[in-house]
Amino acid sequence: MAIREIRKEGDEILYKKCKEVKNFDNKLCILLDDMYETMKKNDGVGLAAPQVGILKRVVVIDISDADKRKNLPETGKIELVNPEITEESGEQTDDEGCLSFPDLFGKVTRPYKVTVKAQDRNGKWFKLTGEGLLARAICHEVDHLDGHVFIEKVTEYTKR
Repeated sequence: MAIREIRKEGDEILYKKCKEVKNFDNKLCILLDDMYETMKKNDGVGLAAPQVGILKRVVVIDISDADKRKNLPETGKIELVNPEITEESGEQTDDEGCLSFPDLFGKVTRPYKVTVKAQDRNGKWFKLTGEGLLARAICHEVDHLDGHVFIEKVTEYTKR
């Protein structure tokens, strides 16, 4: 596993739409492993492939550290390949940040609950429903896959 460079604000790749993953091979497994290690090394809760320079519909999420701070049940590592949000409900507004915009934080409104349909690293389809922080992370990372970044949705910048 390797730590990859995180693309930062101003990098054009962050604004491009990603392509569907069609090959579920060792290269995909390496990408997922590297993304997870990169995310953890940088204290993130999610990372999308374009943030490491790859225009593929691949996301990793792990809100466990944040869960521990809030005394919530742990979720562990989540890998989403070709994710598609199929249901949304409710609303939440909270501070949000991004590894690609390390010094920016702001209030963003997102659904409180989402269901996502995705594939795992072997190509098997599954559904996952998340609430609160997990729903926020899923929406944030899926936005990256469509070429959108959180600063487009910030209503008020805040300090961390």
